[in-house]
Amino acid sequence: MTLPARAAALAAVLAPFLAAAAEPATYAVRQLTTESALKAAQAALASCRASGYQVSVAVVDRQGLLQAQLRDRFAGPHTIEVSLDKAWTAASTRTSTAEVQRITRPGEPLAALRNVPRITALGGGIPIEAAGSLLGAIGVSGAPGGEADEACAKAGIAAIADDLEF
Repeated sequence: MTLPARAAALAAVLAPFLAAAAEPATYAVRQLTTESALKAAQAALASCRASGYQVSVAVVDRQGLLQAQLRDRFAGPHTIEVSLDKAWTAASTRTSTAEVQRITRPGEPLAALRNVPRITALGGGIPIEAAGSLLGAIGVSGAPGGEADEACAKAGIAAIADDLEF
């Protein structure tokens, strides 16, 4: 094999590695601001209050870390942790906790997911997404049932929807 042929063969072998080396070493991540998290939490709380429910609301970032949490004056003490775990579950699984509840029922392929600490298979947790990116999640606890919690969570997301870049 001639020297130019060897050089071409070597270049062909190394091309994928050289392309990977040209990739940037970092990437940008979009997150909710603290102000947006608080606005969503306040709107969710207001929605539940308007329906006569005393709840706790938690908003987490894309990693499941708490950004804002509110507890109405008569919401049960358990609602603090449950709202946070609903938000964490929604962020971690990138799906609503109502869907997690459905897909983790006994006999379903993902039933064992309920054994993972902090996974909360109760409606009321919803991911917050914009332009295909997970920004965080919101969790509501204390309304009578997961559907009512979820409706309040959706009101929280709706309050910041115009602020997010869709």
